[in-house]
Amino acid sequence: MAGIAIGTTHMKLTNDCYVILIGTKNFTERYYRGKAGWLKVSARGRTFRMTAEQVLNHLLPAFAGIKPNVIIKVEHHDPPLQDKGSG
Repeated sequence: MAGIAIGTTHMKLTNDCYVILIGTKNFTERYYRGKAGWLKVSARGRTFRMTAEQVLNHLLPAFAGIKPNVIIKVEHHDPPLQDKGSG
């Protein structure tokens, strides 16, 4: 299990804990890791399956400054606690 201890809490740092927001002042697209792989939610709300390479291809031009008006934000979300049950 990948993670880091901060104080007395444990943060999970796997891909499924992040939402990537890419946009401008007029639109925002969301990218996140679901159970079956990466998903993109367009500014109009349509959902598309993507490979990790496709997600990276959307991120790199913005990071390189080729698209200077693009805003990238990454949010961390801890997954809900799973009930382990007692058998």
